Order: sequence, then C-alpha cells, then structure tokens
Amino acid sequence: MAEVAAAPTSGLVRGACPHDCPDTCAWQVTVEDGVAVKLVGDPAHPITRGGLCAKVNHYLDRVYSSDRLLYPLRRVGPKGEGRFERVSWDDALDDIAGRLQEIIATDGATAILPYSYLGTQGLIQERGMDRRFFARLGATRLVRAVCGDAGGSGVEATLGTRTGMLPRDIAESRFIILWGTNTVVTNLHLWPLVREAKERGATVVVIDPARTRTAQAADWHVQPRPGTDVALALGMMHVIVAEGLHDVDYVTRHTSGFDALRERLASYPPERVASITGLDADEVIRLARAYATTRPSAIRLLVGMEHRAHGAMTYRTIACLPALVGAWRERGGGLLYMTSRLHFEALNAGAVEMPELEDTTIRSVNMVQLGRALTSPDLDPPIKALVVYNSNPAATAPNQRLVMKGLCRDDLFTVVHEQFMTDTARHADYVLPATMQVEHLDLMWSWGHDYLALNQPAIAPRGEAFPNTELFRRLARRMGHNEPDIETSDEELVRMALDSAHPYLNGITYERLAEHGWAPLNLPTDRRPFADGGFPTPSGRCEFWSSAFADAGLDPLPHYQPPREDLSDDSGLSTRYPLSLVSAKGSLHFLNSSYANLPRHLRAEREPRLDIHPEDAAARQVVDGEEVCVFNDLGEVRLHARVGDVTRPGVVVMPSGWWASLSPGGTSANALTADGLSDRGEGGDFHDTLVEVATITT
Repeated sequence: MAEVAAAPTSGLVRGACPHDCPDTCAWQVTVEDGVAVKLVGDPAHPITRGGLCAKVNHYLDRVYSSDRLLYPLRRVGPKGEGRFERVSWDDALDDIAGRLQEIIATDGATAILPYSYLGTQGLIQERGMDRRFFARLGATRLVRAVCGDAGGSGVEATLGTRTGMLPRDIAESRFIILWGTNTVVTNLHLWPLVREAKERGATVVVIDPARTRTAQAADWHVQPRPGTDVALALGMMHVIVAEGLHDVDYVTRHTSGFDALRERLASYPPERVASITGLDADEVIRLARAYATTRPSAIRLLVGMEHRAHGAMTYRTIACLPALVGAWRERGGGLLYMTSRLHFEALNAGAVEMPELEDTTIRSVNMVQLGRALTSPDLDPPIKALVVYNSNPAATAPNQRLVMKGLCRDDLFTVVHEQFMTDTARHADYVLPATMQVEHLDLMWSWGHDYLALNQPAIAPRGEAFPNTELFRRLARRMGHNEPDIETSDEELVRMALDSAHPYLNGITYERLAEHGWAPLNLPTDRRPFADGGFPTPSGRCEFWSSAFADAGLDPLPHYQPPREDLSDDSGLSTRYPLSLVSAKGSLHFLNSSYANLPRHLRAEREPRLDIHPEDAAARQVVDGEEVCVFNDLGEVRLHARVGDVTRPGVVVMPSGWWASLSPGGTSANALTADGLSDRGEGGDFHDTLVEVATITT
C-alpha cells in the first residue's frame, strides 16, 4: 500500500508554491516540533530571490486557519445551506464508492464527471492518480483548457511552438511591450528583470484597457478598447511595412506568406485601426516605429487576453511581429510567452498520467461549459455524479447562474475534495479534507520560468487531510481496482517523471532536488531559438500564412473580427450593452478564488468595486461610492462604483476571484460572463462580456 510522504519534526524544509502563477516560487519552511513556524522565499533561487507575494507571505495563516476543513463531512441539509456532519473516512469512501458504482450500473460511467484544474500546479497532485482513476472508470473526459490553450494554439500556429524567449532574457531588451498582462500583480518576479532592463535604458510599454499597477509603472500606457488587439497589431504591421521598417533579409529567409500578409495589411491603415481601437492614429504610428527601430525588442504575453472568441487569432497575429522586424536575431528580442512546454518536453509526464488508459472515443466536456454539462436536457446519459478537486467552479467558472443551477440539482451526487468550505463545497454531498502544500510531496514545473522544484512535506497533514493522490488510491481500492499502478507512491511518481533521457534533465535527479530544492533545466545561456530561423512549423518558417489555421478551416492570414456578431459597428460596441467588462486579476491578495475567504485578505481588499470612467458615470448619473447594478442577459452584480481614470471610456473593470457568498448581492463577476469557446474551440470567450450599469433606486 502506498504511504503518504513523511515530514520531519524540526528543521528547514525546501519546497515551492503550488499556485496557478507563472512565478512558481521556491520557498523554505522552518519547522519546530512538528509545527511550521516560518515560511520565506528561497534567497538563492534566481527567480524568487527571497521574495514572496502578498498572498503567499501569509501562507501559514492558511495552513493553520480555524476555518480549514480537517475531517470528512456528509451533507445533512439542503444543497447550498452548508449543513454537514462529521463522518469517518471509511464511511465516506464506502458510501461514495457505492454511489458511483450504482450510477455506473444504471447510467454508465460517462454519467460521472471529474472537474479539476490548477488549484495545485504540481505534476503529482494535479495530474497523478486522478487521471489513472477516471480513465479506468471510463468517466466523461474533462477538457482542461480554460487558460493557455487558445493563446497557445495561436502562438504555435505562427511559430510552431509556444516557447520563445526565456524570462531572464528580457533584462537584455531595450523596448519591452507588456501586452495585456499586469506583470506587477500577476507575474511579480518578472518585474525585477523588467526594471533591470529599464535601468539599462529600455522603454517599457503596457498595452491594456485599464490603468493597472503595471501601467502606472511603465513609460508608456496604450489603452485600446478590449478585444481590439488584433487590429492594433495589424496597424503596427501596416506602418512597419509601408515605411520599410521590416527586416527584409529575415522575412525573406525565415518567414512564409509575406506577400499575402502585405496585401492584407492594406486594409489596416492607422486611421481605420484608430476607429476600431479608440486610439489616436498618431499613437499607432508612433508605437509601430518605436517597436521596429529599437533593438532588441520584446513582447510579453500571458493568458488574460486570450479569453475571447478570437483569442487564438489575437495571439497568432501578435506572434507575427517579432519575425517581421527580425527581433529574434538578438538575445532579448522576440516573444516571451509560456515556458511550460520546456518542462513537459523534458519530464516523463506520461509515466505519471498513463494516458494509454484513456479511451479517447468517450465523450468530453470542456470545463468552460460546466453549467451546460450539468443542466443540458440533451446530454445522454446526463451527468449524475460530479467529483471536484483542485477547483472552485462556483466562483471561477463562467455563466455562474447556470453553474449554480447545476450544483443545486438534488439528483446530482457531488463530492468535493477541498481545504475550505468554498461555494462549490457548500453544494456537495460529501466534502473531503485536502492537504496543503507544506503537507505533501510534489514536483513543481513552471509556465513562467525554466526551473524545476521538489516540494517536500514540512509537517504532517492536519486533522485527517489526504493529498489528491491518496484520495484516488483509496477510492480506487473501494471500487475494486487492484492494478499495481494504483499503489504507486508519490515519491515513485516523482522518480518516474524524472526518469527521462531528455537533455534538459541531464544531472537533475530526485536526490539533487531533495538536497537543493530546485534546479534549472539544462538550456543554453545564450538562447536565441530562432536567430537563424528553424521554426518548428510545417514549412520550417515563421508562418504569416498559417497552415494550421487553414487546416482548421480558419482564415490563414491575420485579420480582425469584432468580439460579437450583434454589433453596431466593428468597434465591438453593442447598442444594448454598450460597456465592455474587464473582470481582472488585479488583486494583490486573491489568486483566482484562493485566499478570498481568509480574514487578512478580505480586510486588505475590503470589498469589490466597479471602476468606471467619469464620462460613463455622468451619462448614467452614477456618483463615486454609490451602489450600482451591473447587468446583462446572464445576470447582475451589485457593488459600489469607483469613478476615476483607472479605465478608459466604454470600459468598466471589476475584480475576479470574489466568492459569490462573500460578495454584495450574492453574485460575483462570473454571473455576467458567457461560456462560449474560442476560435480554436479550446479556451472560453468570457472576456468578451458586455454590460450596462445602472444606479439602484430604493
């Protein structure tokens, strides 16, 4: 039988942050007599540099919170009321296994749906035994594509890969565009490298509809209308080509489709782009010239901007810019996006997940559309059991009203493995206590840098909490599975992942990670992946004309489409709901929905507010501090208005991450967001949300 990894009673224990964040900070935990008394960033880690964010600085408050779930609970009241009784693990697992077996017998295994994401980002606890368990059951398959997949598919269609520059290289840049990313808040440990570049003379440009903390710290803030970034990129390319600022040699030798692109660019003169984006034509021209003539130039993309109906096209178009100006030639030039592919090229993740167990003919559900899956009358068989772990969809999934309707179904058997009584857990039949990062073993990859880390348990699990891996081992046994791989221990899983002949892992062993905590992937110091071309596309070139998009039945050339079809013009504005909603991760104290229930973090945030421009406020007779209703066809959210220059006219900003149960009016941002999919059928379109704002009359 596999055992939960043991923790020391005293000493310094190395680990890493589990959160869905590009920084994946290495940390050190001081333990005294079995109690974690101190947690700090590892000062030797080249990215962490000893610092943690405002959230994780107080991680031990989370571990030792009096509100933490410590024992298995069974519902005794109506769903959503939050009344539970304590039961033993044996009773809980016996009943859960029995209920699942009954559903399989009557409706088939596809009536069971797992739901998880990056509530913990480690390879072992995020995608270990659970994948084996649900594949063996034959459950409905979950498409976990809410973040990264739409944008990533767009970048890959242009470059042949999702990986370009490394974060450390941005310090060498002299012109940096942070495009749709609030780096200071959501990628804090990249900011010192940006600041280092700035001290060496770099210009930092932020492209964002909102005046974020990062925009305030930049040299230049460009504020287009939300969803018009493709038009801006095409306008920049129009100017660059029209003025002969493109790198003719690089374009000739290392790109394909330039002539077709040049013809397409004729439709995007600065004047038309200005009418679409809401920018001045002169600013479009100035930005294009500065980007093309300052070297090395870098563009930083993250995931926020991809959550649109045309998210893949947006990222594909922006990814054309570095090749057009030859930015890939120099270190510090190119596109900085995700680094996760480097890790998964190197690691033997297949040995952990065992994808060969999965029957790919079984139906799948995109996690963006959970509400539809739980309420659709056409799904055959309907979802009869939902097992949630590493996620809080009541807060984080779009179309909140539909999600809650599904969670409230009396005939839906719901099991939630959690650390706190979230809004999702309140609707469960069983709530099972989950370990926290300082209590279990994991191997941490990163989508924001090139370091692996081993998270070692610092303390024994509190109460009767189990890690995800142990939950699915025990549940598998209860359901009659006795395959040897069910008993694989967490340490064995880590060793399997590291058992790879890939050169990136040369010299990286379990023992090395256990001693030092972390190690860099073996990559060249002067890494310029496309300095001499060599793009891993079908053509071997950067594809301005994308064969991948053509094969998918999409326009193979970059082009702009308004976010919605029921619009008055190509600006993306609606006559019925004329305001674009940006539901941003702008909080220093929440991460998605994590920490949003803890007293320290709630006090710091105080309450969610709606940022609205003075022009829009005046048109609606909204005054600063007044309670307003933000609404559309999907729902409404009530909160207080903050009138000012945080946003541009036509755009309102509301924080994401708030739990509906802790928000004014009992709903949060996702009550307004739609659950459509992107142009590549992967990520969601929830950032295309349009709303209206009205005062509340009593």
